Amino acid sequence: MLWWLGAALLAGAVILVAVLRRRELAQAYRLIAEVHPLPVALAVGCEALSFVCFACVYRWLLAAGGARWSLRRTTAVVVAANAVAGVLPGGAAFSAAWVYRQLRRREVEQVLAVAVLVMAGALSALSLAVVFVAGAVAAGPAGLRTVLLPLLGLLTVVAIALAVLGASRCTGFRTAAERVWRRVGPRSRRVRQAQQELARLVEQARDLQPGLRPWFRPVTCALLNWALDLACLVAALWALDIGVPWHGLLLAYVLTQIPGSLRLTPGSLGVVETSLSALLVLYGLPPASAIAATLLYRAISFWAPQPVGWASWLAITLSGRRGDGDGVHARRAAR
Repeated sequence: MLWWLGAALLAGAVILVAVLRRRELAQAYRLIAEVHPLPVALAVGCEALSFVCFACVYRWLLAAGGARWSLRRTTAVVVAANAVAGVLPGGAAFSAAWVYRQLRRREVEQVLAVAVLVMAGALSALSLAVVFVAGAVAAGPAGLRTVLLPLLGLLTVVAIALAVLGASRCTGFRTAAERVWRRVGPRSRRVRQAQQELARLVEQARDLQPGLRPWFRPVTCALLNWALDLACLVAALWALDIGVPWHGLLLAYVLTQIPGSLRLTPGSLGVVETSLSALLVLYGLPPASAIAATLLYRAISFWAPQPVGWASWLAITLSGRRGDGDGVHARRAAR
């Protein structure tokens, strides 16, 4: 209830800003009406490749756990999950639950399905942090001061992760954890089953080559996911004959993605538009140009994939239910 109330208040604030900036919105509409088609096609291609790159991350993680998925199927799941995430406030949770259900329906083990979701999110966040650092460097000292507090927060998270890793390497800590793990297992069938599945996942992970080299491909794909989405924004600026503010574009992009990922409104509508427009104005664009570029970018990166995503969602959901029905009939026939 509080989430819906907050989303309604935020949507009201966005509408109020739109009314107050109606003159700039009219100028932005005129700019979009004269858009060049070739850069728009390039932006659409970059956004499509962005989805494919994120699907490659999922596909690699599934293959590392022993589940072989085609790139076509994985891309369809990623595009459909993106559509689900754009429906409701907090849609990312619904999206993750839907992806988990599809993985389980297609005989992906429970622990592996959870690990794929967690690791895909972690790799995406890590690659966005890389873009964040690049943007802070490109923005110069002033930009570095602006992002100093988020950077300290990121360093704190890294420090906590390193502390946990160090504790796990401690012999005494590891021995105590194993003792508790063994005592809890026999008392609960579900815990015992989770232990067995986790042990299988660990064995699967050991099949990978040691070191960082095996992770180069998924990290690169996760980074390309953001880079191609950023290229979509650059192409939108090009399509409108707007000079690209290179010194602040990376930082503006990342600082827009952070609140956008919270899904405070359906599809982060209003949140992304307001924040990206304001940041582009901060880095030197006229208000009308910033609004036009933002609206064109959102039309390509959010609205255009929605019908494709929901078509994929329908096809995947129906095929999953058909597969469940076939499994039920097979079990009945076996009886």
